Amino acid sequence: MQKIIYLAGGCFWGVEAYFQRIDGVVATRCGYANGSTRNPSYEDVCQRNTGHAETVEVAYNNQIIDLNGLLQYYFRIIDPTSRNKQGNDVGVQYRTGVYFTDPNDENIIAQAIANEQRKYATPIVVENLPLQHFDSAEEYHQDYLHKNPNGYCHIDVRLADFPVFQSDFVKPDAATLRQMLTPEQFYVTQENGTERPFSHEYDHLFERGLYVDIVSGEPLFSSRDKFDSGCGWASFSQPVSPDALTQKLDTSHNMRRVEVRSGLADSHLGHVFPDGLPEKGGLRYCINGASLKFIPYDELDAQGYGAWKKWV
Repeated sequence: MQKIIYLAGGCFWGVEAYFQRIDGVVATRCGYANGSTRNPSYEDVCQRNTGHAETVEVAYNNQIIDLNGLLQYYFRIIDPTSRNKQGNDVGVQYRTGVYFTDPNDENIIAQAIANEQRKYATPIVVENLPLQHFDSAEEYHQDYLHKNPNGYCHIDVRLADFPVFQSDFVKPDAATLRQMLTPEQFYVTQENGTERPFSHEYDHLFERGLYVDIVSGEPLFSSRDKFDSGCGWASFSQPVSPDALTQKLDTSHNMRRVEVRSGLADSHLGHVFPDGLPEKGGLRYCINGASLKFIPYDELDAQGYGAWKKWV
């Protein structure tokens, strides 16, 4: 079944190109939404205070991807706490918003925003409103980055090529966690603990495979990004997906560090430091082995991770 949603996320050139890469999206159109005039020109939107938002109409097959999945992709490319500004673009026309025509979508959008809010200390300012009206932008705006491959884009459209996490990865309740985790795994993931250096087998494991959260099963790291840092803990140059991790300032033990937690289950994983491999981006994700479960490449299909093979 085909459905339509309207997404405002800054300059619509990049937003459109990004969503065109997502499996299940069947058509896109750039336009102007929820302003005070009809059929505005680009000049009206930018210079005449008409209140429109640069918006992309996204038609999608909800048997391939549902609205919640689309919104997870959407949040990947915006700063939801930034009002009237995305990237280098500033103005009311660059505000963020999700505009719906199906009233049933409102609660789905609200829940997605609430879930995203848990990642931020400041309020999210993404609009969740009925679509009042939408007018197509001029023809030269449509498929702009296809026509102009080196054109301006404030987002990395390649992020669309990474799968988003779906609801099959969940965090069990506390009682279940105490039964399923070892005391050390519970201490590390739920009580922000740290295992002894050089004590876990994953420190020197370099077999091909995927590392997932021991709590929820969500994919976190790939063996292709693992390296031997000599620090005594498993080290990676990057997560397997932009959604895999969240980061928080950690001032414990009279130190100033960046803590790394899993994106869905909020498990404590370790810390990230700027002393990694320069050729791999320079970061070192220093991760407790007790927070991870390793799945060998040959077992990914059997354990339900076949879609992640291309990132391993």
